[in-house]
Amino acid sequence: MAWLPRFAAKKKKETAPAAASGERPATSAVAVETASAAETAYRDGTAAAGLPVRGEPAANELILSVNHVERSFPVGGQQLHVLKGIDMELRRGQLVMLRGRSGSGKTTLMNMIGGLDQPNKGEIYFMGHPFHQWNDDKRTEVRRKQIGFIFQAYALMPLLSAWENVELSMRMAGIPRSMWKPRVEHCLELVGLGKRMHHRPFELSGGEQQRVAIAKSIAHRPTLLLADEPTAELDSQMGAQIMSVFREIIETEQVTICMTTHDPTILEVADHVYQMVDGKFVTT
Repeated sequence: MAWLPRFAAKKKKETAPAAASGERPATSAVAVETASAAETAYRDGTAAAGLPVRGEPAANELILSVNHVERSFPVGGQQLHVLKGIDMELRRGQLVMLRGRSGSGKTTLMNMIGGLDQPNKGEIYFMGHPFHQWNDDKRTEVRRKQIGFIFQAYALMPLLSAWENVELSMRMAGIPRSMWKPRVEHCLELVGLGKRMHHRPFELSGGEQQRVAIAKSIAHRPTLLLADEPTAELDSQMGAQIMSVFREIIETEQVTICMTTHDPTILEVADHVYQMVDGKFVTT
C-alpha cells in the first residue's frame, strides 16, 4: 500500500490575524475546555436516553453483528428474496468493503446496517443493542448520533461553504454549539482542506467535495461510517487519495468504515472484503 498518498495527521495553524487573512481565529484553550465540558454533557444525555454511547476505544471491539439476516420484497404477487442468510461482523478500526454487481444486495444490506430498513428474519446488534427490534424513532436517533453516511454524489449544500456544511451536520445531530468550531476545524484539517475551509462546493474539485462530505460525516464523532461507492465519481488518483483519507480517519478517530465498491484497484486497502452474489456472501 506504499503507493497510496498520505495526508499529514497534524498541520500548523496560520498565525496571521483573522482580519488580515479572512480565516476564522485560532481556537483558544478556553473554547476547547468549554467544548470538552459540553461534549461530556451531550454524551451523558445520550446515555440517559438509553442509546448506545461511544466510550473509550477498545482494540478489536465488536461494533456491529449481522446474524442470519434475510430480506425480501413483494413484487408482482411474489416475494423477491434480496438477502439470503447474511452473517458478518464489523469491529473497531476496520475498513470493510462490500463488493458485488448491481442487484447483488449491497445497498439493501447497507440499509440494514444503517437502520434505514429492518430484516424479515435474523438479528442485527449495534454496540450490543438489538437494532432489529427498535422502532424507527429510536433507530433514527442512533443514526443522528452514532452513524455517519457518505454518499456517492457528495450530498453537500451548494450555497454553504465547506465549513458551513460540516457545521450544519453538527447542528442536525444536536451537538452543543460550543463544540462546533474546534471540531469543524479539526475535521477539515484531517481531510486535507485546512486552506479550503471557506470555499463553496462549486469552487472545489470532485475529490475536494468528497473530502468535505467525509469531514461532514465524522463531525459528530460517529462509531460507524457507511459509504456508498465513495470513489465511483473519481479518477483512480483521487480515489486513492480518498482511501488514504479513510485510513487516516480510522487511525485518528478510531472509527469503523463499511463501504460498497465496484473498484478492484482499492480492495487491497481493506481489512476485509465481502463478495456478494445474489444476496449471499461467496468465497473467492
